[in-house]
Amino acid sequence: MIISVRKCLSTLKFLLVFAALTYALYQLFSLIGAWITPVDHYRIPEGHAVKAFHSSDQAPAGEMMGDRLRFFYWYGE
Repeated sequence: MIISVRKCLSTLKFLLVFAALTYALYQLFSLIGAWITPVDHYRIPEGHAVKAFHSSDQAPAGEMMGDRLRFFYWYGE
């Protein structure tokens, strides 16, 4: 079995360049994601904005958990 040193070095160079470009692309996507994402997801809205979800420990009067689950699957909400 003959192992070509030139071919091994070429393959190693390709793998190093591929790994470097993959890492650079990952860092670029991470930077873009941090730029797009708001700083505080759960802050109180300002201006005319309305917070659409109010968390509470109790279900609204007369509403059972099974009904909520059925509503979720029916409307996808």
